[in-house]
Amino acid sequence: MALIHLAILLPLIAAIAIGVIYRYYKRLHLGWFVLPVPLIIVIYLLTLVPRVSSNQLIYESLAIMPRIGMNFDVYIDGLGLLFAILISGIGALVVLYSIGYLSHREDLGSFYVYLLMFMSAMLGVVLNDNVLMLYLFWELTSISSFLLIAFWFMKERSLYGAQKSMLITMGGGFLMLGGFILLYIMTGTFSIREMLNQVAAIQESPLAPLAVVLILFGAFTKSAQFPFYIWLPDAMEAPTPVSAYLHSATMVKAGIYLVARLTPLFAFSELWVWIILLGGLITMAWASFNAIRKDDLKAVLAFSTVSQLGLIMSLLGLGALSVVTGANEEYFSIAVVAAVFHLINHATFKGALFMVTGIVDHEAGTRSLKKLGGLLTVMPVSFTLTLITALSMAGLPPFNGFLSKELFLEAMIHVGDANFSALADVAFIFPLLAIVGSIFTFIYSILLIYGVFFGKRTYDTPKEPHEAPALMLISPAILTVLVIVFGFFPNVLSGTIIDPAAMSIMASDTPLETHLYMWHGFANPALWATVFIVITGTLLFYFRDKWMFIYDYHKDRFTLNYLYDQGLIYSRFGSRKITESYMSGFIRSYLVYIFLFFIVMGILTLLNTGIRISFDDMAPVGIHEMAVVLIILVSIAVILGTKSRMVSIIMLGAIGFSMSLFFVFFRAADLALTQLAIETVTTALFLVCFYHLPKNSRHQERMRFKLTNFLVSLGVALIVIIIGLTAYSNRLFDRISEFHIENVYELAAGGNMVNVILVDFRGFDTLFETLVFGIAGIGIYSLMKLRLNRKDGNNEEHAEESRI
Repeated sequence: MALIHLAILLPLIAAIAIGVIYRYYKRLHLGWFVLPVPLIIVIYLLTLVPRVSSNQLIYESLAIMPRIGMNFDVYIDGLGLLFAILISGIGALVVLYSIGYLSHREDLGSFYVYLLMFMSAMLGVVLNDNVLMLYLFWELTSISSFLLIAFWFMKERSLYGAQKSMLITMGGGFLMLGGFILLYIMTGTFSIREMLNQVAAIQESPLAPLAVVLILFGAFTKSAQFPFYIWLPDAMEAPTPVSAYLHSATMVKAGIYLVARLTPLFAFSELWVWIILLGGLITMAWASFNAIRKDDLKAVLAFSTVSQLGLIMSLLGLGALSVVTGANEEYFSIAVVAAVFHLINHATFKGALFMVTGIVDHEAGTRSLKKLGGLLTVMPVSFTLTLITALSMAGLPPFNGFLSKELFLEAMIHVGDANFSALADVAFIFPLLAIVGSIFTFIYSILLIYGVFFGKRTYDTPKEPHEAPALMLISPAILTVLVIVFGFFPNVLSGTIIDPAAMSIMASDTPLETHLYMWHGFANPALWATVFIVITGTLLFYFRDKWMFIYDYHKDRFTLNYLYDQGLIYSRFGSRKITESYMSGFIRSYLVYIFLFFIVMGILTLLNTGIRISFDDMAPVGIHEMAVVLIILVSIAVILGTKSRMVSIIMLGAIGFSMSLFFVFFRAADLALTQLAIETVTTALFLVCFYHLPKNSRHQERMRFKLTNFLVSLGVALIVIIIGLTAYSNRLFDRISEFHIENVYELAAGGNMVNVILVDFRGFDTLFETLVFGIAGIGIYSLMKLRLNRKDGNNEEHAEESRI
């Protein structure tokens, strides 16, 4: 196991230690013990930046299940390193923030165990080369996210949001696994690096479109793209440190990472490009439009996160467009660089905004914009942090969000330059959606600043607002400083972080030399688009009371959330009805289902493989064997016809004793003795039990009931006979009996082959069967000795019933 494997698993190891520590020392704030974990990881990852930026890729393999190709293969390039640094770096700041946010009264042990579990899962996703291991960590992010969102499980909305996020993201993840399996069928490998060498095979395969759709289901559900975004706003019921970490900087970026990682594989597909490009832009515009009508600060930030994720997704689709069109990569490499840069910028300003929102909620007791306002003089530090980060999110200079937003607008404006006939008539849609989404982004960014810190004080807050303690301000302050630094000095990231990540997305060996500038002159169309966005956004914000009525037409019955809720209701109702239709409570019904399934599958298998029966090697049937068969058939007929329990038991015993004669004929004396003993004991037990049963009249079944039993029994019998004859007539391997005959004395020093098989060759099987009998005996003995405490009349009644 290499050092990078340990770095990925370190949070999981720490989670186990934290769980043990908290059990005995509940008064400690575990955050101080957790904080070194992400710090150690991010410091280690930063030491790898010089190697990765100089194209020295890092690969370490660890065999887990090599037989099925599931290996813990860690592959670090520019893209994986960028995400890993964000995961561990933002994680360290979130842990520091949580120390001041969470009180000792919370279940800190569970919180930090879930958080560390999530950190390991995300690191495993972004640093894995094996898609099976990637899927394993992918689903672990959904599980740990579910636990974190439901941390305040006493709240109904927390449980609702946790369930919603798990159903949607894990459903998409399961479909994504199907896409990975299709990739394996097309390429014969689970390694992403080896798949990149077989792009031609993927391109020629008819399975490629299906793989594209299945994989994008996973990416879109995880990254909250339209129409799967509905889980993210409800996930905001989690504690603010969770929202700042999972839903702005890490988990929701997993889908972005998957699309970026697999873009070199599927960039040839127009389906891949269209879904990502249009899906991202629609998500951006729709979410930014809906963010404005929200009253809860975290709800506004949730929809803004969805919008920003759509922006990044559309840029990745635009970057892939260069492969489909063969166009000049100058325009489209800008899109990839913008996607990477905005990924970083979004983590900084959105993480800080979530933390400040948590501060406002923590100190004022509410997140409602209707109850907040006028907090500028009360919380000046929080206002400063919000002002800088919100303006960065709005895309205003001189902050980092302005630079990446300019690149985004520039890339969208140049979509029409692509040599792609399908774009000729619809090229105007892309810059239009980008500008509309940016206008509403500007409006909700200004709303965050104005609604909380300006206007009149309502004095309607549950708590008297005051500035947060320094411990809670450190993390958002650090992120805010990065917003300023990356805005004034963006090229500090170009050669070390942005370019290597962009090269990984484009699968290019040609070194990129990105130079980011705040000013590109008056001839830059993106600048004028920004001016239009600011002017229009300002006017719409100022006159928002005049047009907010349009949201009244957006009825709840016509929303995706309503469809989701109704889908849950009807799925529960439908599943209950279906279950009640076959769970009748009668063992006979369940046996019919099992046997019918066996018959259908047996027929399909025989039709598929063919029925080839040969009687050449069969042993002759003697008159004595036919006589025993006749006795068995007569006994069965008597059982079916008689109404006497005694006669039925005797005939059932006759069948068993007749079967023991077959063992005698076939020279299996020990089996014959065993059968005789079992039949004797069974018959005696049946007679004893049936003697004590009430003498009710036998239920008279209808002819339909009897006919069903007959047909099912006949079908099972025929299938078993045909399968047996077919298997005997078509031997694919040497008989196992030959091995036993040759080795029974040599290997086991025994003369009785059956005994040696049971004790030596199948010793473990016999041991476990004996163990089952022992467990069953203990259970029966416990039931026989069971006595209930007698404290009241009800208990006495229950005790009497239990003895009966």
